[in-house]
Amino acid sequence: MSSEHPAPTDLADRIHGGWLGRIAGNMLGKPIEQGEVWTRTRIDRYLGGCGALPLTDYLPEPADPADTAVLRPEWRSCVRGRIHGSCRDDDVDYTVLGLHLLESRGFGFSTEDVGELWLLRLPYLQTFTAERAAYRNLANGLRPPLTATYDNPYQEWIGALIRADVFGWACPGDPGRAAGLARRDAVLSHTGNGVYGAMFAAALIAAAFTAPTVRAALQSALGVIPASSRLARTVRRVMSLHEAGLDWADTVDTATGESAGGWIHTVPNAAVLTAGLLYGDDDFTRTLALTVRGGLDTDSNGATAGSVAGVRTGAAALPGHWKDPLEDTVRSAVFGFDGVRISALAERTVRLAQGGSGPGPAGYPSPHDLHR
Repeated sequence: MSSEHPAPTDLADRIHGGWLGRIAGNMLGKPIEQGEVWTRTRIDRYLGGCGALPLTDYLPEPADPADTAVLRPEWRSCVRGRIHGSCRDDDVDYTVLGLHLLESRGFGFSTEDVGELWLLRLPYLQTFTAERAAYRNLANGLRPPLTATYDNPYQEWIGALIRADVFGWACPGDPGRAAGLARRDAVLSHTGNGVYGAMFAAALIAAAFTAPTVRAALQSALGVIPASSRLARTVRRVMSLHEAGLDWADTVDTATGESAGGWIHTVPNAAVLTAGLLYGDDDFTRTLALTVRGGLDTDSNGATAGSVAGVRTGAAALPGHWKDPLEDTVRSAVFGFDGVRISALAERTVRLAQGGSGPGPAGYPSPHDLHR
């Protein structure tokens, strides 16, 4: 992988592409985010029944009432022709909050700083699984690392991974630094493969800025997590199946079938993500489509794949049918950030990536500035 940083103009376009890609991928997967119901086979049956295979756009409206009954309640604002700005979702809330963390506390933030911002900025009922357990523990006076381990059966689920993107965008071409930031955030709520997933995702996104291929970016990301971990073994397994010439569907079925933990666990979702990136082969639309069609935690996987693919493609080259319906607008439950412009969030992130670590706790900019 090249160690050169992208040129400033290219950097801004790539970071903007990462934001747009994350939000578009999240929107694509959101209606079918229920892995025990929406299997890979059922997703393709849904798409086939609507004449939407191969998938090249947001999900079509369902043709079968049986499908309508099990879509997420927000589906009407996430399907083709109905999208006017992004839906609110925790996969985007944590990205916004991560940006605010780096701006307000700098790159030297502590895990305690992360917890404090959760309590100040994030509604409890908009947290889930490991994050909700950690939030409850924080409110009850526990401190890290007990916040991650006390009465928390979700320690290796995907929550920390979905919080990692901003650390990769802020450290373009520096996967090691990105992984270190992600680890400091992740240990508030996760352990083991849950933490490794966040480190892997942050490093992958940082590497995506300068790696010659998406496979090279994945290889760099593997370098920041223990080679013996289940996560690393699963990612390598997908890479080997792809290299051996197995088709995408068989690779997904094989790798997820070998991964225990359920549909929200980090490890099987990393298999779906890795397959989507490899078989997507640096084509933005194909990467999003294959990742979401892989099932499991569809909106989270779509968001991370979209972030990687968006960084590699850049905002200017993203197909209009993915970015235009977003109307440069983010809905967010993070206090003070609802209705912010995607382009403004990207501009803030560029400043961080160009070397600023934020003005510090005493004088951080108001989130309302992001609306201007």
